[in-house]
Amino acid sequence: MPHDCSFLEDLGVGVSFEDADREEHSADWGTEGSDRAVVPDAVVRPESTAEVSAVLSAADERGVPVTAYAAGTSLEGNPVPAQGGISMDLMEMDAVLDVRPEDFQIDVQPGVMGSAVNEAVASEGLFFPPLPSSGDLSTIGGMIANSASGMQTVKYGEVGDWVLELEVVLADGSVIEAGSKAVKTSSGYDLKRLLIGSEGTLGVITRATLELAGRPQQIRGGRAIFPTLDDAAEAVADAVRSGVDVAKIELIDPTSAAIANEYLDTGLPDAPMTFLEFHADHGIEEEIDFCRAIFDAHGVQRFEMADQEEMDALWESRKELAFALRAYDDDLHPLHPGDITVPISRLPEIIRYAKDLEEEHGIMVPCFGHSGDGNVHYTVMVEKGDLESFERGEEIYRQVVEKAIEFGGTSTGEHGIGLGKRKYMTLEHGEAGVAAMRRIKDALDPNDTLNPGKIFPETTERDERATVEADD
Repeated sequence: MPHDCSFLEDLGVGVSFEDADREEHSADWGTEGSDRAVVPDAVVRPESTAEVSAVLSAADERGVPVTAYAAGTSLEGNPVPAQGGISMDLMEMDAVLDVRPEDFQIDVQPGVMGSAVNEAVASEGLFFPPLPSSGDLSTIGGMIANSASGMQTVKYGEVGDWVLELEVVLADGSVIEAGSKAVKTSSGYDLKRLLIGSEGTLGVITRATLELAGRPQQIRGGRAIFPTLDDAAEAVADAVRSGVDVAKIELIDPTSAAIANEYLDTGLPDAPMTFLEFHADHGIEEEIDFCRAIFDAHGVQRFEMADQEEMDALWESRKELAFALRAYDDDLHPLHPGDITVPISRLPEIIRYAKDLEEEHGIMVPCFGHSGDGNVHYTVMVEKGDLESFERGEEIYRQVVEKAIEFGGTSTGEHGIGLGKRKYMTLEHGEAGVAAMRRIKDALDPNDTLNPGKIFPETTERDERATVEADD
């Protein structure tokens, strides 16, 4: 049912009702072209916290949903306006507000691209360590909202670990500050952590204070090739358990390597391998030798460090894998991108489980990811137009997620819940856990104004009530 958003024209905020703008905000990268895309009734582009507050206050009073939107690079439909209403595009709020190198801090608006943060502080010898692989394509606000992480998580942690303070507008338009500019606090409830990863369902981020780090003086990278995927996974798990100080350690299965080769002509061997990068201020060669010794115990066939140009090519092939999967075969369709994470001891087992399902069903399941923190990205490649293939693919996808949760892991390490993972919430958190989350949502957003239809399982009372009202 369409929502009357004409009130937006009286607020002095940039607003569009044009079909092209609305279509552009109907999906993210993961839902583009799918039946999960939903066209909003209006698109607003606020330029300040005051404008965000004005829109939310007015929308909350009128029962109009508001869904925050930025670069649209998320993969689970997180910014899709599932119940229509307003898509709040925050890309105009893209200023670097302040850099304080003496405190290793930077203040930014939510629409700032991740790469712009590093550019702003490079002259000070600083950087923002936890940027995800899509850091040059995605915004800081989106990263915080989805609790993003990336290839350097094994050493530096997640984006949320580097957020000190947030300015957030709540559903009724009130503005709060969560956290502080001190590196630690024990003052009251940790609202900052509650808002990180809430996917815009509890508030809209309008400013973030981020912690920075000094750039390492030594950076070395390369790759290791193994006889089997099991050997590679076991080597990664062993290296992490042994305390190898590695900044990036990515696992690539032979299928993923072949797909990357076809897309980028990288010349990677069709073999199980890891990509590695080490950061240090001194003693980096000793750390590399430590890793090499552990990999030797797992039958590594080649362990080779690369020069800068070769390193750049390796990381480009890894970063481009998501695009390579889409372009690989016109007859194949990649289902939702898998994003499970398990305790590091279960990494070899979960990868083995996914590949066993691949063989059992005769459906390609490329596996790769941030293996150093137990994060596996897997993509089920089904045949276009083949209902049976789709159904078997969905079953593979479901079984891997459920096995990860059984292992004590999670359905999503960094992509968030959005639309795609809601059905796993009760399995992962239990009915009481999900009910507690709902009570928090209802307390901060009693009218369900902010990004409704996300995170919670589809069969909530609220969803059922909305369906009945729509039918009436």
